[in-house]
Amino acid sequence: MSTPLESPTEPLERLRQRPKRADARRNYDKVVAAAREAFAERGASTSLEEIARRAEVGIGTLYRNFPNRQALLEAVYIDEVENLCRSASEFESLPPWDAFAAWAQRLVGYLATKHALAHELLEYVEPDAPLFKSCRESLLSAGQPMLDRAQQAQAVRPDTNLWEIIRMVGGIAKIPAAEPEETQHMLRIALDGLRYRAPDAR
Repeated sequence: MSTPLESPTEPLERLRQRPKRADARRNYDKVVAAAREAFAERGASTSLEEIARRAEVGIGTLYRNFPNRQALLEAVYIDEVENLCRSASEFESLPPWDAFAAWAQRLVGYLATKHALAHELLEYVEPDAPLFKSCRESLLSAGQPMLDRAQQAQAVRPDTNLWEIIRMVGGIAKIPAAEPEETQHMLRIALDGLRYRAPDAR
């Protein structure tokens, strides 16, 4: 009997241990959400005291869930990947191109956050650590079906692959932009180059 396939987020869940009690779980999620917001606004070096204040919990509560900065950085990093992977299922009902483009727009936001978090995490974690490996695998397994569907529908050109697209979107995410709308505009221009065109199209 065949075993069921894992969802893209299942390997990530095994990398961390969330609290089981409901109140502790709420505090855990509040700290992760506050850290994500603070890192996006002020960078991944934001103090843990500032994050506790934003989460409206005591610093002791933060440390009970995250004994050090590395633990919190890892939790936020994994949470970002999980959210991106889950978003793929939100777009399944859209036409192939629309689903692919919507996921790419989520991807650019994730990659912008990832660069800051990864830079901080590399002070604690090796580049080939299970954390990064599992995140890459989950990201690829979530995005590949969307790209396959778009290419099979002749919505996306066939001479590219998901890793190339992730690198392209990552390059856009690194470009300093005055406003998020500017980043999205550059992404739309880049995505237009991925549209399928018949061989005789001019």
